[in-house]
Amino acid sequence: MNRRTLLAAGTALALAPLARPALADALDSIRARKKLLIAIDLGNPPFGQSDAQMQPTGSDVETGKLLAADWGMPMELVQVTGPNRVPFLLTGKADMVIASFSVTPEREKVIDFSAPYGVIQIVVAAKKGVEIKDLASLAGKRVGTTRGSSNDKEFTDRNTGAQIIRYDDDATLITALVSGQVDIMATSPQVMQAANQRHPQAPFEVKITLKTNNYAIGIRKGETALQTELNSWISANLKNGKLNEIYKKFLGVDLPPAMLA
Repeated sequence: MNRRTLLAAGTALALAPLARPALADALDSIRARKKLLIAIDLGNPPFGQSDAQMQPTGSDVETGKLLAADWGMPMELVQVTGPNRVPFLLTGKADMVIASFSVTPEREKVIDFSAPYGVIQIVVAAKKGVEIKDLASLAGKRVGTTRGSSNDKEFTDRNTGAQIIRYDDDATLITALVSGQVDIMATSPQVMQAANQRHPQAPFEVKITLKTNNYAIGIRKGETALQTELNSWISANLKNGKLNEIYKKFLGVDLPPAMLA
């Protein structure tokens, strides 16, 4: 091989894109570690919260515990908030996110989801004496919501002049509602119910239903083996009624019949 040929070969090698190292299969990593790292938002009652003994509870916590038990390993709870659920997942701080994680087209561009196992509504709620006919009637009014949530995005996309006050988690939003910092919220019926439990003398009620979303388990892109295993687990536990038991225990209603089927 002459000098010119060697130089050409070296140039081609230098310009060639470097091969990316193969990512470890998530399911294999979980099995090797023998522990599930599950991201859960404990500021989002009744999905995630702390009880009187400061122990984690809620439908997301119970769902994670059921999954870990069925897979024969302990669960390590990785605490997150609405805005950092995706970053914690993408940086490998958690294997999956179980945090009333609504499936949206925007999120599906960044992460993958399991099959849905629950539903959550997005509503506008206010005190019983407050009249709200439509979104246009909120112009100039203060509306509280949880930063980075699907509630925030849906209301922001459809906002027609309201002043949006964003809080870092649902627990802080509930405190703001109970203390009178805001009188209107764009959130879920469950958050409204939690606010009413803390301040029953002046209850909130649903004025407008903006959307009904499925929620699912969030995982990193391309983790097909993990996604398949999760889908199989969800299907089995919807059919045997265990996921419905958890949902009804904390949300007070059954899952939609179509989901249970």
